[in-house]
Amino acid sequence: MNDRYDAGYGSDQQWELVGYDEYGQPVYRQVPPQQPPQQPYDPYAQQGYGYDPYATGQQQPVPPYDGYDPYGTGGTAPAHDPYGTAATSGQQPRVAEQTAYIPQQAGPAEEPQAPPRAEERDYRTEQFAFVEEPDGDSEDVIDWLAFTENRTERREEARRRARSRIVALVVVLALCAVGGVGYLWYAGKLPGLSSAEEKTGTATAVGAQKRDVVVVHLHDTKSGDTATALLVDNTTTQQATTVLLPNSLSLTGDDGTTTTLAKSVEDDGSAGTREALDTVLGTEIQGTWRLDTPYLQNLVDLVGNIDVDTDTDVPDPSAKSKGAAPLVNKGEDQTLSGKMAVAYATYRGSGEAQNAQLERFGQVMQGVLRKLSSDAQAATVTVQTLQQILDPSMTDKDLGTFLAELADLAKGGDHKTALLPVQGDGTLSAETSASVVKDVLGGTAKSPDQDAAVRVSLQNATGVKDNTEKARVVLLNGGFTFLDGGTAGAAQAASKVVYTDAADKADATEVAKTLGLPTGAVSKGKVTSNANVSVILGQDYTP
Repeated sequence: MNDRYDAGYGSDQQWELVGYDEYGQPVYRQVPPQQPPQQPYDPYAQQGYGYDPYATGQQQPVPPYDGYDPYGTGGTAPAHDPYGTAATSGQQPRVAEQTAYIPQQAGPAEEPQAPPRAEERDYRTEQFAFVEEPDGDSEDVIDWLAFTENRTERREEARRRARSRIVALVVVLALCAVGGVGYLWYAGKLPGLSSAEEKTGTATAVGAQKRDVVVVHLHDTKSGDTATALLVDNTTTQQATTVLLPNSLSLTGDDGTTTTLAKSVEDDGSAGTREALDTVLGTEIQGTWRLDTPYLQNLVDLVGNIDVDTDTDVPDPSAKSKGAAPLVNKGEDQTLSGKMAVAYATYRGSGEAQNAQLERFGQVMQGVLRKLSSDAQAATVTVQTLQQILDPSMTDKDLGTFLAELADLAKGGDHKTALLPVQGDGTLSAETSASVVKDVLGGTAKSPDQDAAVRVSLQNATGVKDNTEKARVVLLNGGFTFLDGGTAGAAQAASKVVYTDAADKADATEVAKTLGLPTGAVSKGKVTSNANVSVILGQDYTP
């Protein structure tokens, strides 16, 4: 069987190119032949074109049928109308725009289809795909709307999450700010309010604050002198203070008599002095730390030296010549070893009051706290390494933990040093001592009754300025109240001890013995208005 169209088989039709199909193949159509005029079409005629099933005459031969002709035209003979429409006119109209595949070309793979009507064109649905896809219901439009809706929802959700995070962040920052302000207010560090609180109604607040207090006594093993300070840790305000106590501070001894701090340390020991300080200052001291100069030297060496702003040159005690270089130089940020720290803490220059040496001791203590470990265990190990015997009121762990807390505050700038203001007679004034006794210690000054102490007025006529301070210390240590009478215009060879009332003769004699003067220097005379005994210190006085 032939698989292709044959232009020369069974027909002499002509073909012409009309275009290309969807596969890119050329499309041809038959060129209609030139026909002579015909008579009107007679379906029952025995002549002409067409097939007459009722004809009784001889039929015209029909060209052979080609199986590949989808319309079965078989040459030029008109095909049977498959739609059953017969021609009603004399001349059968020809099919307009009839097309066929090129001869010698393979036919399409599709099944044969019925020929289109003459008035219909060969339209394909893919040419009008947009007509078959409704805009609102098509799958692509629905997918696009769903995508757009989902993307919008995601953006809105992202905005909501961002707003939630911003609100949460603002709330956290607000809480932190409120907490910080509250802490500063509670600790008394809020700018602009702390000073106002100190001026108005702070008595109750100060009294309610909790403090840990330890008294430290520095003993100079070479000279026998002592220096005392209170180490205060205010756990409420997180402030530390070293309170320096002058040796002339009047205390009440164990026997009820008036004495001085220096005398109490020497005679009454740690327990008696601690109780006397609690009485005069209104404090509650938890323990006593006796720090001899060899232990202070070891302590400074253990912490790795200290830095101090020294206020004077300190000579080397071991130097053999007077022109030797000083052991400690005056200046800022001077690094002191253990030996240098001891020399500076115990140094008292010619003519200086004991308070000058006391303040140097306070500088050394502050330098030690800044270098000491803030860890309680490490600080305890340092204390244990000193191998000193502590007062029974404290253990190595107690002292180490306490010093570690002070060290932490000192490193943070929350440590200060304050000198307790003491009057000339060793007593405390409510006005002058309130800044320390009340604000720092939270106590109330209660100096001993001065009626029980003999008031001694001393005038220096020895020609040596330092003798006033030395005599003052001796008198205070002897239990007398010292009154400074100044310096005489000219030196005197012999000393004088004068009393007015006969009842004061015995006290005058005791004053002479305390100063190391002969009893013959005692005589009746005129004394100052506020003194019981007057002393004119002459050149026969030997400190």
